[in-house]
Amino acid sequence: MKWLRTWLARGTPTEASPPPSVGDRRVYAIGDVHGRANLLDALLILIARDDAERGAMPPHIVLLGDLVDRGPSSRQVIDRVMAMVASGGDVRCLKGNHEEIFVLAARGEVRAVPVFRRMEGAATLASYGLDPILFHVMTDEEIATWMLNHVPREHVDFLDALPDQVEMDDYLFVHAGIRPGVPIEAQNGADLRWIRREFLDHGGAHPRMIVHGHSITDDVDLQPNRIGIDTGAYYSGRLTAIGLQGTDRWFLQTND
Repeated sequence: MKWLRTWLARGTPTEASPPPSVGDRRVYAIGDVHGRANLLDALLILIARDDAERGAMPPHIVLLGDLVDRGPSSRQVIDRVMAMVASGGDVRCLKGNHEEIFVLAARGEVRAVPVFRRMEGAATLASYGLDPILFHVMTDEEIATWMLNHVPREHVDFLDALPDQVEMDDYLFVHAGIRPGVPIEAQNGADLRWIRREFLDHGGAHPRMIVHGHSITDDVDLQPNRIGIDTGAYYSGRLTAIGLQGTDRWFLQTND
């Protein structure tokens, strides 16, 4: 009976965990756009074609944040996303760390301007009409005042009201990641928008499969506990979307 004692000591075998699912829906999550309106338009065309080929099912679209900075067309990207959200379809956009700083500066917070500079905010304000040469010689106070007077308040209000997370069954969509070991309902918004190493280096399971942007990789960063889809669109020309339906997943990508 030695075999029986050994089997009992090991415990009853358990089945492997089922793959994560978004339930009975089709979801497309889009990575960090960073002012590349041309790539967003191209990716939306790919999504529309892919959606049509897969058959009738209203798609859910989630943008993971960082619409602004770095690329040349932040204003146009915001206009495009606002129109998408207002269109009546299921379109949601998350607030990234770049939106957080942009909103603070655009509300006149001078203390946010140095960070906005480091985030390549010159390109963002160029899309609103400010010569980049002037941006680099203006004081922080002058930039904050210029933003108060020239950035449409509807843009600021829209970005400021964006949520930090979207949950769909076994998936959680965030901009940057989550704090390991902290329940979803107790997560801090700053972590959801800014966290990096503590999240990226964590190899254990999370309460949900996390889909995120924020941390650039050459291609999709597919891990057992998370999926990163920030492929550096503003310089690489590759804007990435993950498609999800039930337990299936696939990827779409521009090639500028």
